[in-house]
Amino acid sequence: SSTENVDPQKIAFLLRKQWTLYSVTPMYKFSYGNLKEYSRLLSAFVAAEKQKGLAVEVGNDLGIKVTLSTLLGLKGTDQDQVAVLVQIASRSQLPFENAENKVVWSGWFCCISGDDLLESVPEDFTCLSLFLANGAESYTAIVGSWFQKTFDCYFSRLTISPLNLAWMAAMWTGCKVDSHMAATELVFSVPCIPQSLDISYAIHSEDAKALWDTVQKTPGEVTQEEVNLFMDCLYSHFHRHFKIHLSATRLVKVSTSIASAHCDGNIKVLD
Repeated sequence: SSTENVDPQKIAFLLRKQWTLYSVTPMYKFSYGNLKEYSRLLSAFVAAEKQKGLAVEVGNDLGIKVTLSTLLGLKGTDQDQVAVLVQIASRSQLPFENAENKVVWSGWFCCISGDDLLESVPEDFTCLSLFLANGAESYTAIVGSWFQKTFDCYFSRLTISPLNLAWMAAMWTGCKVDSHMAATELVFSVPCIPQSLDISYAIHSEDAKALWDTVQKTPGEVTQEEVNLFMDCLYSHFHRHFKIHLSATRLVKVSTSIASAHCDGNIKVLD
């Protein structure tokens, strides 16, 4: 991805937080030149909704400030739209000018590379089809409703299928990590009555990486065939030791040194 004018502080801010995923339809008449004005309007909207008692109280009724800004360096391709960061901060009650505002909620819009929508979107529309939110759901709902009213778009929660979780497990296992490598952990759900049972399968990261290296044919690329083979090898190893067929269960969570993801649509990037 393009690294021009990347703000390392902003990128660091995205790490080590749990983000909830939403898909967003194209936004009508959204303009990057109006981010300051949108910040002002959204601040007023959040404050008004907060007074109705819909949002979480932050401290002793502190003022709320919303800031929209661009997130550079997150474009997958040159055609992708620039990512947008939305932050809600509670104004500090300290008397001096440069008192820190505390960020209480954040969300960001980005473009998914290879999105076929980009080809067919009319010029009045901006395609930022993925939205990630961190913080109280009441704020997510307020921000979502403002964007939906203002830009005639629609937000819906995204879940992550077992197939996509397997892809994430394979891709993240194959990444080189300089820091300490945590074990790769896969959690499988077994539908039982009266309650479901979870099976946790932890693999030393070096072993997982070695297995992926034997499976991967084209460096820098991941194919469905390789992902299937990677998972099949893990399944057969598990069956050999515990006589349990993991292929009959449902993959619900993946954790690696790079990131973790849950089928509910929650994701956390660590490195």
